Amino acid sequence: MVTLRPAATTDAPAVANLVAQVGYPAEPAAVAERLARLHATPDALLLVAEADGAIVGWLHAHAQVTLAIGSKVEIMGLVVAAGHRRSGAGRALVAATERWAADRDAAVVVVRSNVRREESHRFYLALGFTHSKTQAVYQKPGTVHAD
Repeated sequence: MVTLRPAATTDAPAVANLVAQVGYPAEPAAVAERLARLHATPDALLLVAEADGAIVGWLHAHAQVTLAIGSKVEIMGLVVAAGHRRSGAGRALVAATERWAADRDAAVVVVRSNVRREESHRFYLALGFTHSKTQAVYQKPGTVHAD
């Protein structure tokens, strides 16, 4: 049976392990710092899924208001351990996010998924999400400077 609870900074080693499983290696100390920073943000939702006393998944969502859409919630990250996929953990995490979004009167719940993660695409479609667009993502590393 899968249970959900708020993520704690002490969950950082397990969360870091799950992050690494999808190709984003992270040190537990860095994940603990990020969890602490996000806990200080009222617009962040941080959950873990547990099975048999072990963390088998996590989700980070963020509520925001945009000029174009209004209030929305975006799933910023969702990982379920390879051996626990199709156990209901992902569904439970997304359902909790949808309830959280409804409590905030969000007009929409959005999730982005890398084009290579076809299993994720099928998962979100099965949950009632629709493919709304394909886009290019640009990134500029380093510190942002104000001129």
